[in-house]
Amino acid sequence: MSRFFSTKYNEGALDFSLFILRLTGGGLMVKHGFDKLIHFTDTVKKFPDPIHIGSTLSLALVIFAEFFCAVLLIFGLLTRLAAVPLVISGFIALFLVHQGRFFGDGEKAALFLAMFLFLLFTGPGKFSLDRLIGK
Repeated sequence: MSRFFSTKYNEGALDFSLFILRLTGGGLMVKHGFDKLIHFTDTVKKFPDPIHIGSTLSLALVIFAEFFCAVLLIFGLLTRLAAVPLVISGFIALFLVHQGRFFGDGEKAALFLAMFLFLLFTGPGKFSLDRLIGK
């Protein structure tokens, strides 16, 4: 019980928490990207174009971030690099598509953006392919 009230830093707990965050954030985001990928032709018709590059290219970039980069994140491979497109996508979704409504329809985008920003700054942790490759 004293562990819950301790102010000591625990490296193992941090690494495990980063692992859980990568699995959760990446796993939930993969579902979004996969749905867009398999329904590309239907989705592109109604997909917004917030940065004025065309709906098709916008959707393709979102699929790249939400599916492919999220898979990399789950495995902890090129974690910081994979987090960058996810952060950009989350930023665009929250501030351009949902007009910064953190507590309205942009709430999910805000949560994902916070998770991916956290992983961008902290890195993958000990339980990752990045760590294995780095040795």
